[in-house]
Amino acid sequence: MTVLARPAGPSQGTAAGRYRFRHVARMEWIKLRSLRSTWWMLVVTVGGATAMAVVIGVNTRNRAGDLTNNALAGVVPGLLFTGVLGVMIMTSEYTSGMIRATLAAVPRRPLVLAAKAAVLGVVALAAGEAASFISFAAGGAALRHGIAAPSLGQPGVLRAVLLAGASFSLIGLLGLGLGAIIRHTAAAIAVLVGGVYLAAQAVGAVSYGVARYMPVLIIGNSLTTTKPATCPSRAAPCVHFLSPWAGLGLLSLYTAAALGAGAWMLARRDA
Repeated sequence: MTVLARPAGPSQGTAAGRYRFRHVARMEWIKLRSLRSTWWMLVVTVGGATAMAVVIGVNTRNRAGDLTNNALAGVVPGLLFTGVLGVMIMTSEYTSGMIRATLAAVPRRPLVLAAKAAVLGVVALAAGEAASFISFAAGGAALRHGIAAPSLGQPGVLRAVLLAGASFSLIGLLGLGLGAIIRHTAAAIAVLVGGVYLAAQAVGAVSYGVARYMPVLIIGNSLTTTKPATCPSRAAPCVHFLSPWAGLGLLSLYTAAALGAGAWMLARRDA
C-alpha cells in the first residue's frame, strides 16, 4: 500500500525535530486521510455490520433472546477491517520507506506512535459507534414474527451499543501495536487474525475457563450483551463470561500491552 502524503512541514516557528504532539497528530491525520484504503475499509465495516444485523433480524424468532446482542453480531467480523487498518497505518511506512522521513522529522519515536494511536483511535471510534448504532437500528427494524425491537432506554442496551462501538477503536489500536512490533504487513495481520479470532476457537475447544478471556469472545459475549448467558442443565460445560466492564478492562489491557511493546521496540530498533 502506498502512502500518498508526506509529513506536513513544520509550522512557522517550529523547527524540524521539535514538533509537539499537535503537530505530529496533524501529520498523521494527513497521512491517514490520504490512504484510499482507510475510507473503503470503514465503509465496508459499517455496511457489513448493518447487512448482517438485517439478516439476523429477519431470521430471529426467539423473542426471549438477547435481541440487542443479535443486532450487534455483525460488529465482530467487522472489527477485522479496523484491526487491519491499524496494522497498515504502521507497516505501510516501513514498506514505502517513509518511516525514515517520519523519524527524521520527529526523533521522539514514542511521540510518533502516540500520535498515530490518537488519530486512529478517534477515527475508529467514530466509525465504530456509527456501525454500532446503525446496526442496532437496522436489526431492530428488520425483526419480524411479532417481535418488538429493543430500545436504547431498556436496561443495558445503550451500554451494549456504546461498548460495541468502542471495541472498534480498541481492536484498531491493537492492530497498530502489532504493526509496530512486527513491522511486516502480512505477518502482523496473520498474528492479529490468529490472536483475535482463531485462538478463541482453539482455546474454547480445550479450556472453557480460558475462552472467556479471548478478545473476540469478550466483545461478542460480554461487551454487547444485555442478559446473562444461560446454559441448559444437561449441556456440555458452559462458559461463564466476564461482566461488560471487566471485559472492557481486559480488552483495554491487551491493547495497552501491544502499544507499550510497540513503543518500546520502535524506540530501540533501526528504521
